[in-house]
Amino acid sequence: MADAAAAAAAVPPNKDHKVGVPKLDEPQLQAGGGSAAATTKARTVESLSTTLSKYLKTIHDEVDKKYQLSTKEGLTKWLTEEQQAPLSDLETLKEGSVSHFANYFTTGLGNVMKPSQPIDTTFPLSNYFISSSHNTYLTGNQLASDSSVDAYKNVLVRGCRCVEIDVWDGEPPSSSSSEDEAAGANASKSKDKKDKKDKKEKLSLRKRLELRFGRKGSPPPEEKPKEASSAEQPTNTVERIIPWVSNSSTRAEPRVLHGFTLTSDMPFRSVCATIRDHAFEFSNLPLIVSLEVHTSPEQQDIMVEIMKHYWGGMLVDLPLDPTEPAENLKLPTLKELENKILVKVKRAAPKPLASAAKPTPLQTPAELSKPTTKESTTSDPPSSDNSDGPENATAPKAKVIESLSRLGVYFGGYSYKGLNTPEANIPTHVFSLSEKALIEVHETDPVALFTHNKNFFMRAYPKGLRLNSSNLNPSIFWRQGVQIVALNWQRWDCGMMLNEAMFAGTPGWVLKPAGYRSTSTGKTQKDAVTRHSLDLSIEFFAGQNIPLPPEEDDPKDFKPYVKVELHVEKPEERQGEPIPGGGKNTKGDIKKKTKSQRTPDPDFGREIIEFKGVKGVTEELTFVRYVLFIYSVHIPGHPTSR
Repeated sequence: MADAAAAAAAVPPNKDHKVGVPKLDEPQLQAGGGSAAATTKARTVESLSTTLSKYLKTIHDEVDKKYQLSTKEGLTKWLTEEQQAPLSDLETLKEGSVSHFANYFTTGLGNVMKPSQPIDTTFPLSNYFISSSHNTYLTGNQLASDSSVDAYKNVLVRGCRCVEIDVWDGEPPSSSSSEDEAAGANASKSKDKKDKKDKKEKLSLRKRLELRFGRKGSPPPEEKPKEASSAEQPTNTVERIIPWVSNSSTRAEPRVLHGFTLTSDMPFRSVCATIRDHAFEFSNLPLIVSLEVHTSPEQQDIMVEIMKHYWGGMLVDLPLDPTEPAENLKLPTLKELENKILVKVKRAAPKPLASAAKPTPLQTPAELSKPTTKESTTSDPPSSDNSDGPENATAPKAKVIESLSRLGVYFGGYSYKGLNTPEANIPTHVFSLSEKALIEVHETDPVALFTHNKNFFMRAYPKGLRLNSSNLNPSIFWRQGVQIVALNWQRWDCGMMLNEAMFAGTPGWVLKPAGYRSTSTGKTQKDAVTRHSLDLSIEFFAGQNIPLPPEEDDPKDFKPYVKVELHVEKPEERQGEPIPGGGKNTKGDIKKKTKSQRTPDPDFGREIIEFKGVKGVTEELTFVRYVLFIYSVHIPGHPTSR
């Protein structure tokens, strides 16, 4: 709680306190991806307030009375029965005195989170949930924030195992025959750009977007006629990209940005170099790179060259068994791909071959129908939810060339046309759907969706209207068996808190519950797992050193309290019925809160929050969320919260 409040306090009051640029100073201490739970420094407390010290002494005396902590037998019994901790902790507790008891908790050994269990890596890849990022390159909102390679370093060190790169054509180098003329032209262009920038800064965001891309439905400015011999170019490309040459300093190279927005861009080469440097800094399990391709064939050729250059030795560019036919290629086990980079990229839709209707032993496909697909274009095309964001302006569609498509060895992207199409039975296919489209599939055919996700990959991503980089509720999609639930890591909200809960202390891949795996005979979400009723009691002692909000300077003028939410599967989810609110609500339906205290060091007086008889609970897919709220009361009639 203190870390979240500290992050909020560091942001100016006129900014969105939940969105921040990527931290490069020990990002592994930053929650959201699971690494913080495995980092000792993130769990330690340097000192204790007088109030907390008092409560620890009281707890020690109560435990000592029951277990006799002064004896080795008593300490061992308390550790194994109540704490469920390893006997190695005895060294810290020593003779069980009050000081050693307090030290046990401040060093992180008494962390409420159990250490994560070792991952069983012997299952095929589709049997795992994967800590995943959406629009990884952005540092803020989806419209006007900066793109940065630091964002990739940040999420990789925090435990992310699936990153996204949106790639567009780069600007060609200057072709001026005279250096002096070029310098003069550049100076003139710089002045013009500055004048235009000054004028644009005075315009609204809507007007700035219209100036750059035109109104929705109208052709973009400077649109060039189509040429039969080349793919369409992005609307903001001034000149046609010429075929590249080997010298990278004299050729146009692909760039990374969020298309049709005011976000800044950066070289694709720099992103690949950063991924190389940090891909396996936190985890040795495979990293998935999801490519959204908007580039011309010439630029795609450069993409392939750059990826092979920077990721050589790590990049999976051939099947593990090169003799296995592509149409019969099966997903390998997680163990077989340690320290490997896997590319997810668009493939052309399969032709209707007889062999496509023959399922492998791992498959349990629905009845095949006649193919209705046509050749696909972009890496992750819009789904049925394709009218609610800036990325859904008329985007140029570039056919993915064969050399780039081949890099998607085990992650071939296909346009979603249904769960009974030929491509839905290819072992190495991936469907990417927006949260809205996935909810619709769940409500129309929950059995087919659940069966598909036991054997094949699916990716969920936030809908386009989440312009402030807010997140969907990942737990809904995990319970549908979706492996890759992509989140905006630059925003600290409920979605990222749930992601932290799922992947805390893990290497970024979590084995699904038994009923969700390809080896299970379960046919629906309803019968996949055993559910229980939950009785939960949480006792609150005290807090300390809660940072003041940025506009506050008097500790007596704000009142913190803690809200506890339970994120449990709804009955409608199990039945495949419409989910209340369309799944938009990220807050838990079952919630309670403590009393508020007017101090940054609240004494909750051992207040107990209880949840009784909560039904539909399964341990692996149910989450408890704690949120620290701070109400400022120094302005009468205008309370603010953090």
